[in-house]
Amino acid sequence: MGLDSYVNTFGVQCKLRYGQRLKKLTIDAKFTCPNRDGTLGRGGCTFCNVESFSHEHGTIDSIGVQLAKGRERSQAKSSKFIAYFQAYTSTYDEYQVLKEKYDQAIEDDDIVGLCVGTRPDCVPDEVIALLVSYQQRGLEVWLELGLQTANDDTLKRINRGHGFADYQDTVKRARGAGIKVCTHLILGLPGETHADFLHTHQAVLEAGVDGLKLHPLHVVDGSTMAKAWRAGRLPLLSLEDYAYSASELIRYTPKEIIFHRVTAYAKKPVLLAPSWCGYRWNGLVAIEDNLKQQGGQGHYLLEHKVKA
Repeated sequence: MGLDSYVNTFGVQCKLRYGQRLKKLTIDAKFTCPNRDGTLGRGGCTFCNVESFSHEHGTIDSIGVQLAKGRERSQAKSSKFIAYFQAYTSTYDEYQVLKEKYDQAIEDDDIVGLCVGTRPDCVPDEVIALLVSYQQRGLEVWLELGLQTANDDTLKRINRGHGFADYQDTVKRARGAGIKVCTHLILGLPGETHADFLHTHQAVLEAGVDGLKLHPLHVVDGSTMAKAWRAGRLPLLSLEDYAYSASELIRYTPKEIIFHRVTAYAKKPVLLAPSWCGYRWNGLVAIEDNLKQQGGQGHYLLEHKVKA
């Protein structure tokens, strides 16, 4: 039947509005991060590949060329696209620089949306106003916030450099201005359990959210976590445990919230562990099987309503 039968996915919503799934074309616009440029720190988050920091971004194509290559990779499955500023902190620069880069990304008529990925502590009011201006032009605009967890102790442990209060503040200002927020959560961070995942999920729902992205923690070469993993000090979720936890969060999620992603994968040799994260379909199939057996998005909320 497919995941769409059990989850309100971004693809489903795009089909309803645009008559087709919208391919997100990822962009590296040479942004940096306050957690690596010295503003907050230089080590970056413990799950990041810090070896690449000394080389910055290397030689990369212009925004226009990146979009063109992204269209080619889509293999004509889409005729409309979303420009997705994914790399690093894509609101962390001068206002005029941000505007110029965003403007470049939406020049072509087949770009109907703009997604901007960033940290919760790097979204000033002027950036929110800029995003509102694109939305007023008819674009599908999403602010993607990398929260990862609502647990301040964990945020400190993984060297994020911000707290949950920063996230709450940004969500309030962004959604108050009419900008949709998609929140990224990592399941399996050091020291966290299934109960912690549920706590974070509930805290995010209470703060207000329009979309969610779920990711399993995976270890990449060059990260601080890689050292802990090699030393045997970093337990990771099995495929079965991740599928269970992700599915439980989905069942506790109101049906109007859109899931942009329910799992993620990485490629070797960058990926060190867990091995199941090296294959795209592993997580998707396991989650779909669990939802099919135990109930899909909003199931627990509906169950509670019926019992009440």
